[in-house]
Parts: sequence; C-alpha cells; structure tokens
Amino acid sequence: MSSTRNPASSAAPLPDRFDVCGVTPDGAAWLASAGTYPRSTLTLWEERPTAPVVLPCGTAFDIVNVPAIFGRRMLDRLWDEGPGSGPVAVHRGRTLLFSAPGTAQRLPSLLAWEAGESGGSGRVDALPPLLCHGAGDAVTVPALSPVAHLTSRWLVAPDTRHPWLPGPEILVWAAVRAARTAASAAVRISIFPPADQDAKVYDVSRRR
Repeated sequence: MSSTRNPASSAAPLPDRFDVCGVTPDGAAWLASAGTYPRSTLTLWEERPTAPVVLPCGTAFDIVNVPAIFGRRMLDRLWDEGPGSGPVAVHRGRTLLFSAPGTAQRLPSLLAWEAGESGGSGRVDALPPLLCHGAGDAVTVPALSPVAHLTSRWLVAPDTRHPWLPGPEILVWAAVRAARTAASAAVRISIFPPADQDAKVYDVSRRR
C-alpha cells in the first residue's frame, strides 16, 4: 500500500477516501484463525473469494462497530495524530474497527469514566453509540476480493498473520477526538491542491 498521504477534503464520500486493497494470504490466515475450523474457512474462501463470511469475535480480535461517518472521523484521528489502525471494514453503513481481544469488555467502562471526567462538557455526549462485539459474538467480514457495488468492503485490509490491533484506551482517545472534531466543525484547507481529490491513502507501514 502506498505511503503517500493526500489531504483530501473531509467532505468526500467515505468509500472514496481510503486506499482499498485485497486481503493477502497471510491476512486471510489470520482472519480464519478466529474460527473453530480455520482450514474450512480458507477452503470456502478459495472456492468463493467474493463471499462474505461470519467469524466469531473474542479470540483473534474484537470489533468496535460505529456509524460510517463517525468511523471515518475516528480513522482520520488514528492515522493523522495516533498510531494508525488495525484492519477496518464497512458493512451496511457501519464501520468495523478490528481491535485487540478484550476491548469489547473494557471499552464501555472507559467511556463511562471519560464521561465522568468530562463533567458534562459535551465531548462524550456527542459520541454515537459504540457497539462492542467480543467473546460470544460474531460479525460478518467482507469478501477477500473486492466486489463492486457491495455494502461490505475492506477499508484497511489485513495483510499479516499478526496485525497490530488498537486497544480500548486508544479507541476511546480516537472517539473523543472524533467527537470534538465533529462538534467544532473545523475546516482544514491545504495550500497545495491534492493530486487526486477523492483519494486518501493511509500509510500502513506505520502500524506497530
């Protein structure tokens, strides 16, 4: 994936602002490891690479599920000011942020603590509901190969057997920053015209 950053307008539609690439074999192996029968999952993908698959959470990853636009803002904060992200997908108008196992259990309490610390300042009140999927839950992940006109697709596709995944503290930080950005409605203007008005590329080499 290219390391070039593009200061695209924040008003650009969500799908066009991300560098979308296919899942690598190592990334597919990592996804399959979440299930009880990884070989069967890999076989299914070999036969139907354009088919979404339901995978359990809680072992290889947890999922933080947020509205698509708010998810875009969280990703902007993670990549522009933070450590980057793990794999990220969109599914039926929601952004799925792959996170470290255990995040689903800890994130709600951290958000509640943050709300108490903010003292009603509004920065946490502006947060939309963050749905957390952990042990005992399952999610639909996009197909390995990109398919046009589907409501399920990868924004940051898994490309390694051991991807770095953000924990609850980092996601709380990103969510609060995203809410603050939305509340202020700040407009960032670049003095340099971007090469591609619709593209935003995240440098995955920054992943830990």
